[in-house]
Amino acid sequence: MLRITCCAALIVIFTGGATIAQEACETKAISKDGKPLAGAAKTAFTKKCKANTCESKATGKDGKPLSGAAKSSFMAKCEKDA
Repeated sequence: MLRITCCAALIVIFTGGATIAQEACETKAISKDGKPLAGAAKTAFTKKCKANTCESKATGKDGKPLSGAAKSSFMAKCEKDA
């Protein structure tokens, strides 16, 4: 029973983290004059923001940065979820 509870808690935490990252990137999408970005500018900013957020999380179990196919796979999944 404890194992199921822990697994459910981890799923909620990781799912919530992706949602928070997406909301954070969209709230940061503001132009230099303080107006919200729209259209292609907002899309480009959000994509870059998500990539930067995922880049910092791309580490292996040993704490070293991922590289190669492992990094590509992680980044694709992270950006899709974010």
